[in-house]
This record gives sequence, structure tokens and C-alpha cells, in this order.
Amino acid sequence: MHDTATHRIRIDLAYDGTDYHGWATQPGLPTVQDAIETGLATIFREPISVTVAGRTDAGVHAARQVIHCDVPVSLWEKLPGNSPERPAEAAMVSKLNGVLAREDGAIRILQARIAPPGFDARFSALSRSYRYRIAANDPDPLTRHFTYHHRKPLNIDLMAAEIAGLHGLYDFGSFCKPRPGATTLRTLQHFELETTADTLSVRLRADAFCHHMVRALVGALLQVGDGTRAPGWLRDRLAEPVRDSYMSLAPAHGLVLEGVEYPPDDQVAARAAQTRARRTTSQQTSG
Repeated sequence: MHDTATHRIRIDLAYDGTDYHGWATQPGLPTVQDAIETGLATIFREPISVTVAGRTDAGVHAARQVIHCDVPVSLWEKLPGNSPERPAEAAMVSKLNGVLAREDGAIRILQARIAPPGFDARFSALSRSYRYRIAANDPDPLTRHFTYHHRKPLNIDLMAAEIAGLHGLYDFGSFCKPRPGATTLRTLQHFELETTADTLSVRLRADAFCHHMVRALVGALLQVGDGTRAPGWLRDRLAEPVRDSYMSLAPAHGLVLEGVEYPPDDQVAARAAQTRARRTTSQQTSG
């Protein structure tokens, strides 16, 4: 009889999204998901599908993304190979990185482990954190793949005032590309600017982000900062969530998924159930 028992494996990874058409599989185009699933199929010799904490757009990077996959126990136990003392988790990281390195080295597996019961990379998450990097001075060719250079001067004080104290539950309909049946209600936990001599960073954290939400918020903030829009314009759009042609997306390459936060292991199942229930209710009550 075929062994149907599986281990749920949590994998943390980083990637340079420059040459990928986003996270999610697209026919005929290179994506991060395709690269990972191809690598898993290579080392386990059968298809393994993955679930991601949060999809990233084409050209967006990740410092620490999280995914999960279900691996048959029989295949997992074969991973240590020629060294019985070697943990399967270490073997998986080594083998998967070896396969991925045959491509362009733009994806790196950071960690793998058997997940606690009920863990779901997407629904167990408490929050996702992003950083958008903007060059404070002339463009640096060495950082061009992950730092955006805005052509107009930016008033940082105006930008900081525009988002000061901006957090809580909102309808981000003005800042999201609509998806059928999906809610645009999100809880924004952190939205601040950080400045150094070389870089202006916009940092955002929320329970989740809808499609294009981060880049649209940064795009609106840039328009206030360069004088294209009057102060208060971002907040006005947030107060009246109307989908229109005024949504402006900041270029993808300046955006990095910094990390995904989860509760303690003994709370991940409850968190996943809570998130699923809330999303279902929101979708049923949204127009």
C-alpha cells in the first residue's frame, strides 16, 4: 500500500526577483514558484506543490519569504543520503540550494524544518513586512536592482506628515487591484519613513496586503512628496476607497519583502483557523 503519511515542511527563502515574473506560476514565464517546485521535484523525484505566505509581483524581491509543502514521510526519511547523522532538514536545504544554484543563483533556501501541527504559511501569519528603498542622491549602478531613483526632488517632511500615525483597519480599495470575491479590508500596523545619507526607506507592516497595495501606497506617497499631489491626498483616497485611474504604482524593483511573522508553534493552527474564518466572512459581506 502506498504510504500517504506526510510531513508539512516550512521553508524560509530569499530571492532577487529581477528576472522573475513574480512569485506565482505563469505559463511560459520564469517565476519563483516554478523554480522552487522544479527544484523540489528534482530532489524528491515526484511533484511537490508549495503554498506561499504572500505572493510578490514581477521584479519584487524577498529577504525572507516563507512557504510550506507536504512531503511523503517515506521520501523525507531518504534525504540524509550517505550520512545517517545528517538531519533531513539540513540535507533538504543543501540539496535544494544545489539544484537552484544550477540556474542563476537568484534564489537561496535559508532554512527548512518540520512545521508544527496546523501550520499554514499563508493563513498562520500574523503580519508581513515590506521595505521600499528610494535613492536619496544620484543613482548608484551597484544598487540599481533594488533601489528606486525618483527623478523629482522629494520633500521628506511632507511625506512623513502624510503617513504620521496612519495605522488601523481600512478599506484599501483605492490602492488595490481588485480580485473577484476578494476583500480589500486590511489592518495596517506600521507605515513609516527611515532616512540615511544614501537611502530613504518606506517601511510597511500589515496583517496582509492585497494585490499592488504596497506599491500603490508608496506611489501615492511619492506624488505627495514631489508636489504632484497636495498634502492629504493619500489620506483622502484612503477615506474614500474608490477604484479609479489615479492609482500609481511605484516601480517593483525598489520593493523587498522583509519578513513574515508567526505566533508561537502551539498557536499556529488556531491562527490559521481564525484567518480563514475572517477572510470567508469578509468575502461574503463585501459587495
